[in-house]
Amino acid sequence: MCYWGEGLGPWAAVGWAAMLALLAGVVLFGVWVLSRSARHSREENGAWAIARERYARGEISRDEFERIKKDLS
Repeated sequence: MCYWGEGLGPWAAVGWAAMLALLAGVVLFGVWVLSRSARHSREENGAWAIARERYARGEISRDEFERIKKDLS
């Protein structure tokens, strides 16, 4: 007859910890992707887009554009 003792012992805890760490990693990656996407869409419709358009039309100099870019990031 086989004797299994107290189950898996500490290995069960290691398995659960690894699974929870993987799940937390997936959730954090999803939050990061969504936050980057939201920030990108805000920048496209806001001050960043206006500054790029003004620079492209020649209304502001390169130095002014770089200062605005630094201020917005």
